[in-house]
Amino acid sequence: MIELYKNGAYLLHGTELVEENAEAAAALSAKLGQAPNKEQAAAGTMAYRILQAHNTSGNDKKLKIKFDRLTSHDITFVGIIQTARASGLTEFPVPYVLTNCHNSLCAVGGTINEDDHMFGLTCAKKYGGIYVPPHQAVIHQFAREVLAGCGKMVLGSDSHTRYGALGTMACGEGGPEIVKQLLSRTYDINMPEVIAIYLSGKPQKGVGPQDVALAIIKAVFANGYVNNKVMEFVGPGVANLSVDFRIGVDVMTTETTCLSSIWVTDDQVKEFYEIHRRPEEFDYLAPEDVAYYNGVVKVDLDKIKPMIAMPFHPSNAYTIEEVNANLEDVLAEVEKNALVSLGNKVPYTLRDKIKDGRLYVEQGVIAGCAGGGFENLCDVADILNGQSIGTDKFSLSVYPASQPVFMELIKNGSIAKIMETGATVRTAFCGPCFGAGDVPSNNGLSIRHSTRNFPNREGSKITSGQIASVALMDARSIAATAVNKGYLTAATDIDVNFSKPKYYYDSTIYDNRVYNGVGKPDPSVEIQFGPNIKDWPEQVALTEDILLQVVSEIHDPVTTTDELIPSGETSSYRSNPLGLAEFTLSRKDPEYVGRAKKVRAAEEIRRTGACPMCEDADVKAAFTVVKKAYPELKARETGIGSTIYAVKPGDGSAREQAASCQRVLGGLANIAKEYATKRYRSNLINWGMIPFIFEEDELPFSNLDFIFVPGIRQAIIDKKSEITAYVVKDELKPFTLKIRELTDDERTIILDGCLINFYKEN
Repeated sequence: MIELYKNGAYLLHGTELVEENAEAAAALSAKLGQAPNKEQAAAGTMAYRILQAHNTSGNDKKLKIKFDRLTSHDITFVGIIQTARASGLTEFPVPYVLTNCHNSLCAVGGTINEDDHMFGLTCAKKYGGIYVPPHQAVIHQFAREVLAGCGKMVLGSDSHTRYGALGTMACGEGGPEIVKQLLSRTYDINMPEVIAIYLSGKPQKGVGPQDVALAIIKAVFANGYVNNKVMEFVGPGVANLSVDFRIGVDVMTTETTCLSSIWVTDDQVKEFYEIHRRPEEFDYLAPEDVAYYNGVVKVDLDKIKPMIAMPFHPSNAYTIEEVNANLEDVLAEVEKNALVSLGNKVPYTLRDKIKDGRLYVEQGVIAGCAGGGFENLCDVADILNGQSIGTDKFSLSVYPASQPVFMELIKNGSIAKIMETGATVRTAFCGPCFGAGDVPSNNGLSIRHSTRNFPNREGSKITSGQIASVALMDARSIAATAVNKGYLTAATDIDVNFSKPKYYYDSTIYDNRVYNGVGKPDPSVEIQFGPNIKDWPEQVALTEDILLQVVSEIHDPVTTTDELIPSGETSSYRSNPLGLAEFTLSRKDPEYVGRAKKVRAAEEIRRTGACPMCEDADVKAAFTVVKKAYPELKARETGIGSTIYAVKPGDGSAREQAASCQRVLGGLANIAKEYATKRYRSNLINWGMIPFIFEEDELPFSNLDFIFVPGIRQAIIDKKSEITAYVVKDELKPFTLKIRELTDDERTIILDGCLINFYKEN
């Protein structure tokens, strides 16, 4: 089904793979008539050509990328624009789309969600952007319809910014990276490795894009096979997938932790652009006749079966057939693994879902950028046609991804087929993906065609004794389960005739409702603020030496951004840095905020010019030990901050607040064995926090210990890759912290204290 090459490989003429090894070298040379030039062949990938076309550095190894278009949604754009305004923004230099698909429900926190929307509208007018009102489209569907273009690059402040199936290289990053683009700066990365995703065959009837995506994620997530690399989809199997199918696979590449994705394009993609009235955006993309890839994920589409990702990660995937055949064993294993994420905070079971030897689920949801596409919902309608979802616990809700998609589903009768079953149909909204909609009952199990199934992604709160679970499935198998009134069923197990109606795009809705001010900034417009929209607190430059206190220690194999700063109802506070910070680690370590504030109080005393040793007994005790070894050290000149330790933090969302909330609470660093994603590490750096690495399993420090790091400012200036730090006990105990490669700008940002200061100083 899925095969991972151990070595790199050459792709010849877009169809033939030759793995890089001694045995193949002679044969490859014979085919080519000469020995292959690996460097030249690596430049033959689509990814290489697109990246170099957007690279302003003149160095094909050290890239400085300028994107063609930008996009954000309503729990990110306020902070982004506030940061850009503080840094000198006068107008948007490229098309920038502000969608409103996350805080669409204006009920939590009074007026604050709609205040954010009005902030966005007035900023679109003032700076020349595009404003998409609530319920019109989810961020990525609108981008597919309006922003994507073959050979173009799009940067979005949402992790699922992926338009590779449309020939567009897109990346999801934290807000500060959007700010850099708004200020005509660059996205600085080393040339990433490129992995071929080689597709062959054709999916079985009933197998959908989520099935293919989950199979790939299962194969590559844990081993990091594509981590921070570009996934390039090639091979004869691509032509056997509709564009909607390709989009459905592509959007889930985020869950592999890759950097971006790109697909070969063909006449089907050309038709997509023609349907969406943008034929000029199409171009045929393909690798050169000889292209070299750093690895290969070989996918036999014929062998993919309907999949289910059990709680609590998209990589925790099984075939539905396997789950149904081994229910007790699979559910017991899931319960055991859940203890890693949940601890003993709440009782958790799934085996109570076994009824008459079958798995019963209470809820189905098909939504958002992954599930709410036209083809998905047409197939769902065909499966549900003339059926009933029943009158028991099981419910089904469907969210078309945009109003144009919704309208066409109404016109072709699909919505009527879905609604007649007892299912409900909602407007475009991302809520089910991050815990702000369709919250099941306590201990409920929800199957969803959405992007993630982390803890609390369905909206429950462990700290309140509530827990429910999400399993990810393809829309077709969710519909098949609905036909069987909640009993888990693969779509391949039912008989259905898929009608595959043609899609007709009508932009009239957008013409009548979406504000498009691209190229028409109006400086006279006053930005509309609400009482919850606050400026970022001032940060100070990095001092020569720092004293850190460890205020949270997390030993889970992976820590998600959801665990660092919860989603769901907290999203309404994303425009209020200090208000949101109160929720930091609230579902993982409720003591964190209080501990961090105590450390911050000592730092605030220092900033007034007073001695922090006089006000905090713990800080005094730590400095007393430090000053025995460093008698010239002055506490008033030594930065005091908190740090967390986590094994592998930052999987999941691109949200910058996973870092910024730590920063506004006084965080100066993270210490990790490794960072799950580039985007989380970038968020730390952009908020002036040092991304330390400690690779050993046995920690020299414990929670609440102080760590003294002398000479850290000079070490950053000198581009040192490691530094000696000291655990402060009765005496100083040395250990080594590593600082992996930083760009010159990243070093300066850390030295200045944050990105806002960097722009003020430069």
